[in-house]
Parts: sequence; C-alpha cells; structure tokens
Amino acid sequence: MPRYVDIHLLQTLPYSNINRDDLGSPKTLVYGGVNRTRVSSQSWKRAVRLDIERHLGDPAARTRWIPQQVADRLIERGWPAETAAAAGAQVVLSAGKGLKMEDDGVTSVLLYLPVTALDALADLAAEHREAIEAEMAKKKPAAALPAQEISAILSQRNGVINLFGRMMAEMPEVEVDGCVQVAHAFTTHATSAEVDFFTAVDDLKPSETRGSGHMNSAEFSSGVFYRYASVDIAGLAENLGDTSSAADLTCAFLKAFIVSMPTGKQNSTAAYTVPDLAYIAVRADRPVSLAPAFETPVKMSGEGGYAASSRDTLNGYATRLRALWGTDGIVADGHAGIDEKAFASLGPAVTGFADLIEKVVAAAYPQAVQG
Repeated sequence: MPRYVDIHLLQTLPYSNINRDDLGSPKTLVYGGVNRTRVSSQSWKRAVRLDIERHLGDPAARTRWIPQQVADRLIERGWPAETAAAAGAQVVLSAGKGLKMEDDGVTSVLLYLPVTALDALADLAAEHREAIEAEMAKKKPAAALPAQEISAILSQRNGVINLFGRMMAEMPEVEVDGCVQVAHAFTTHATSAEVDFFTAVDDLKPSETRGSGHMNSAEFSSGVFYRYASVDIAGLAENLGDTSSAADLTCAFLKAFIVSMPTGKQNSTAAYTVPDLAYIAVRADRPVSLAPAFETPVKMSGEGGYAASSRDTLNGYATRLRALWGTDGIVADGHAGIDEKAFASLGPAVTGFADLIEKVVAAAYPQAVQG
C-alpha cells in the first residue's frame, strides 16, 4: 500500500548566494570530509510554501501581529482606532492558556493560521462589540470573547498547514502533524566561496571628488545541488479526510518543489535554474534519501563540470542500493531529466516533469483515480 512519496532532484546553480548565514556568506557543511555549499530546508520550504499558496489561492500567515491585524480589519469597517485596538488585544486575552501579548502589542509566540482566520477573528469581535467596550472602561479588563470560538478559529487549517504542520506548545489543540520532510540541499562536490569586491558610483558627486560612493564585498558560490523531500501521503489523507484533496495537494507540492527558488541575492545573480534531473518514488515501507550517493564528493568529468557526473553517481548508488535492499518497498517510480539517455535504476524515463508527477500521484492515490 502506498505510504510515502520521495522526490530527489539534482539542480545546478551558477554564481549565487540564495541562502546565507549571519555573516552574509553562503551556508556550508562538511560532508565526506570536504566543504560543501548548503541551502537550508527552511529557506527552500518557504519558497515552496509561497508557490503552493499562489497556486491554490489560499495563503497562510506566520505572525505575532494578530492583534494589530484584527484591529486593522475593524478600523476598515469604521471602528474607532482605540476600540479596534482593544478588540485585537481581547483576542489574545480571551484565548487564555499560554497565549500572551507583549508590551509592544505582539503575541508572545508566532501563530500560524490561514489568512481567512484573521477575518473570522474580526467577525467574532464585531459580534461581541458591546462586551469589548464594557471591558475597556475597567482598569483591568477581563475576557470579553468566547475562548472556545477563538480556539476554533486558531485551529483552522488550509493546504499548506496540512502539508507542513503547525506546532504550538501554548495551545496544543491547534497543533497539526506535518506530512512533509525536507532535507537541507547540498552540493554533490566540494566547493569554496568566492569573494566579489564591488563599488557603487555616486552619480552626483563633485568632479573634483575622487573615489566611489560605496565599497564592499560579498561571498558567492556555485555547484550542483542534491535536493530531497518526502511526503507522508497516508498522514496527509488523514489530515484532509479526503484522498482526492490529498492527491491534489501532493501534486501541488511536487510541482512547487521542482520549480520554486529561494530569493536570496537573486537581484544580483538571477540564478533561476531548473533541475537537471528529477527522480520520484512511491514507497510502501519508509522514506529513503539517496544523499549517501555523494558522501564521496563527485569529481569533475573529463569534459569539465559536475552535473553529468552527479547524475551518473546518483544512478550508480541507486543500482547498488536496489541490489542490497531490494525493490519490494517501491510501488512505482520514474525520472525525467535533460539527458537523452535513461537511468535504469531510477525507474522508467518520462518525457517531462508534468508527466512524471501525474504518473506517481496516480500510483500514490489509486483510490482517488478510481473515484
């Protein structure tokens, strides 16, 4: 029975810095005894999430500014600013439990909820306006909104929340188990950062003034990245209560994982590439990363470059893994890439990414296809 969908990508990035550390340098790791360039899973997950939200038209927000957001919505409806602010504060006060509001008007923790839930909170405040205004007159206001209704609104989910989950220790009843696991992307070969010294010209400086208006330096890198993610399709169907919706959401995730890009330094580098190779497998046993294929760093091919060698290395490791472990856990798989040749241990070759996704989603959710 299908349980997981694993997606493996090889993607070449030119001179870029799409995810940097606290010093502005490309993130790195040591793997196989050599330095590699790394892109954090958080960075790429955000890009994927935003792409899915654009596709589905149902955004979510992770924010501490819920009181202000509720107040803004009420002001748009004609409420006085002071009353609207009190209503926003009442959302937090009335929620009770561990949720608190800081002195600067934000919540003590980040909340993650559909944007439509903010409208629902404003509607709830409007229904209880008299109670809110009555509490405003008191030195120490009490809760004016029903806690159960606030909890129900904060428990609302949409597609990305069902995919990526929601954790909130202060209100465990709103938590959602995530169904997607994303690995940090890393280069299949050793890399080193390159320092770019740059200047900015002051267009209006006096002619007798020498030098530039600004000087600085920045670090960049390049390479072939191995990217991996796994979707718990059984858990996703349970979260949604509907296999057809789970199939649609899995399809949206796979598309977004392939096409999305983090935005770091893109204005300076325009490193908007497409993966060279995608391998997707539907599994009945457990997720399986192919990252060990690159524990020994890939060497440059005779013609130069790492992309072709990386694809061959991935296929070679998959061949050995199949011989060692067998293929009983693979329900269906396939690959699509820029090579004319097929990779025998990555399942049947498919013409393009769209056909590959359609094939594996149909295998992952046979009941949805039959329905």
